[in-house]
Amino acid sequence: MTKKVSIAIKADFIHFLNEDEMVFIPKGILWVEEGKVKMIGEEEKVSSFLPKEIITKDYSGKLVFPGFIDGHVHAAQTQAIASYGKRLLDWLETYIFPLEEKFENNDFARHSVRFFFAQLLRNGTTTAAIFPSRHPEATAILFEEALRLNMRILAGKTNMDRNAPVSLRDKTELTYSENNQLIEKYHNSERLNYILTPRFAITSSEEQLQAIGDLKKTYPKIAVQTHLSENNHEVGNVKKMFPKSKSYLDVYDSYGYLGKGSLMAHAIFLEDDEWKRLAKTQTSIVHCPTSNLFLGSGLFDLQKCRKYKIPLALGSDVGAGNSFSMLRTASEAYKVAAVQDIEFTARNAFYLITLGGAKALNQDVFIGNFEVGKEADFIVVDTMATELMQERLRDSHNIDEILFVLMMLGDDRNIKSVYLQGNKVEI
Repeated sequence: MTKKVSIAIKADFIHFLNEDEMVFIPKGILWVEEGKVKMIGEEEKVSSFLPKEIITKDYSGKLVFPGFIDGHVHAAQTQAIASYGKRLLDWLETYIFPLEEKFENNDFARHSVRFFFAQLLRNGTTTAAIFPSRHPEATAILFEEALRLNMRILAGKTNMDRNAPVSLRDKTELTYSENNQLIEKYHNSERLNYILTPRFAITSSEEQLQAIGDLKKTYPKIAVQTHLSENNHEVGNVKKMFPKSKSYLDVYDSYGYLGKGSLMAHAIFLEDDEWKRLAKTQTSIVHCPTSNLFLGSGLFDLQKCRKYKIPLALGSDVGAGNSFSMLRTASEAYKVAAVQDIEFTARNAFYLITLGGAKALNQDVFIGNFEVGKEADFIVVDTMATELMQERLRDSHNIDEILFVLMMLGDDRNIKSVYLQGNKVEI
């Protein structure tokens, strides 16, 4: 178990109280007690409350954010990042399935998982909703590494029993038991959360989808993550394979997958009824702009998402996404919105990769901002990390301008330190 430290951090702080209320504290102090936020505020107000013996870290001139949140990422696809030239279904068959077959080897899985988490942390991501491979042993390795690092994650073995190589198909009759064993061992262990993970409708039989639905009934507080309406060909195939369903979303709804904290990645080609049903059930969407552009899938309709008040997170979607950086992901989200004449500000972006993401993942009682009592996951950001940013921000003092430049030009070079429950992590 990781030691829960007490520490004081001097820096400039940014966090959100809600979607419309950003708090900027220049020359502030964050007081962490036993791994949780004890107090935050202006330096002169907080300093008088600090214990004399407390360790203080001085990051004056740097920005401190709550740790970034990645709402959708594949731990079993890192080595396929930047694989050229395919649309979704061909890309899966050509690059992804052959790579995921390698996770049958535990040594390969262990190396890959460690590299994967190192990339997340190096980019300032402290919480993620993760798709492992379909292998229970590789999924256990992922959970053990997250436990060692003391990261708050959501993950669950990827389930698929058809339309994949034979070696990657689950034995349908083991779907319930394999997931159940992992749930009993890892769910709510320290900061680990199990999330039921059917890859998508195309790769699961109706029997497997039902078994996952049965697990959802057994564990009603455990959510579901999957893919929804990412690609036109995918949507067409789902309609052919599930002719009794009214829509793609209806397939998932019929098995009881929708609800608070459940995550639907992409959601590009939705019918009006699907938008309404997501809103009614408060099911979350994860917008994955880098992968949608890379695979030529389409443009997410942020305007409709706002209209229906659907909880939203951003996802890197590595390996179709070509960066682990949530700053880069936010930059692409801005461009996707701009092409559609939709406003997407830096405040919108930083909300989504902190508190907004926490709400979408149903983790905001634990993380997402610096409210007293929340877990002290935070990152130290240098907005002058590159010569270009130094030149661009030479005469800039407006925080919104600084945040926009950080969103558009930032990457892992801007992440100077990462803390998990007040413990500094080597990146």
